[in-house]
Amino acid sequence: MNRNLVLMLMGLILALVMSACGGSPAATTDAGSSTSAEPTEEGAGVAESDTAETPLKVILFVNGLLGDKSFFDSAQRGVDQAVKDFGIEAKTIEAGDDQTQWEAAIIDTLENEEFDILIFGTFQMIEYLERFAPEYPDKKFIIYDAPVNYENGCCDNVYSVTYKQNEGSYLAGVYAAAMTTQNLDGMNPETIIGSIGGYEIPVIMDFIVGYEQGAKETNPDIQIIRQFANSWDDPAKGKELAKAQFSQGADIVFQIAAGTGQGVFEAAAEDGRYAIGVDSDQALIVEAADPDQAARILTSMMKNVDNSLHRAIDLHLKGELPYGQIEELGIAEGGVGLARNKYYDELTPADVKALVDEAEQKILNGEIMVETGF
Repeated sequence: MNRNLVLMLMGLILALVMSACGGSPAATTDAGSSTSAEPTEEGAGVAESDTAETPLKVILFVNGLLGDKSFFDSAQRGVDQAVKDFGIEAKTIEAGDDQTQWEAAIIDTLENEEFDILIFGTFQMIEYLERFAPEYPDKKFIIYDAPVNYENGCCDNVYSVTYKQNEGSYLAGVYAAAMTTQNLDGMNPETIIGSIGGYEIPVIMDFIVGYEQGAKETNPDIQIIRQFANSWDDPAKGKELAKAQFSQGADIVFQIAAGTGQGVFEAAAEDGRYAIGVDSDQALIVEAADPDQAARILTSMMKNVDNSLHRAIDLHLKGELPYGQIEELGIAEGGVGLARNKYYDELTPADVKALVDEAEQKILNGEIMVETGF
């Protein structure tokens, strides 16, 4: 064979070998795992893992306004805590105090807002929920502080949570009756206490019945002044009524009137008397804005709406929330209780604390049956 031809063939073979070695990516790594130049199944897997699961969407519908420092604010705290703990998305809609606007606001929410759970509060929402919930069977609804009527079969997608406010209020009555005779600045020797409700309705009467029972079983000779403001958001009226009760000899007034009750705290601070708050630990809430008022709030009967809504959302996420049913939360379930904060600790004698603790234990073990306003 011609020498030049041999050299040409050898060069061609060498070129082919070099091309075969360097023309494609390596098929294996040192660890033996495969790689690919094409973004096929492995690329799709990465994109899938980066896509988070759609968060639960919750709307809190307030048939009123936030800022009452008790009931609705407690509901908001519960939803806010659920956002932090569970990563849900939440929105609050304040419908205002004009009841004629509530239905339109509810319809607008149902038709134009995205949600998985819609939360309502108060007995005033029952009618709307019973009417609209069946029209949205793929949505879930929660109502707190009032139950829908499940007997008509309309509300399988509604969870109702209520509270044994009579139990917590019984402790408030025991406390007030014991404290009114203590040697404490602002207390007089007369055994008179008071209460101011927002409206004379069953849920408020449930507070009052428990309060008066606890007070009378502590001191059968106690006198209790009972009045209603006929408003949830009139602090001036609350102040007027509280001052009238203080002038009649009451030295402790239990306010059960939402925003109206802020006037009770004002009156207590001005007159050197005392108040019992409601729904939230109100002394700790108002102390930053007005420490003088906070120092006059001996304790609060807490209706733990915040805990109950946080719990409900947690159970929903676990698939355990009993829709189509009512749950009633009392002292045993953490639904209600008496605030034992720094003001309570400082102002309450040891024997009164022991008396309240004893009454609480007797409710828990069934020795005390608290009457109800329902």
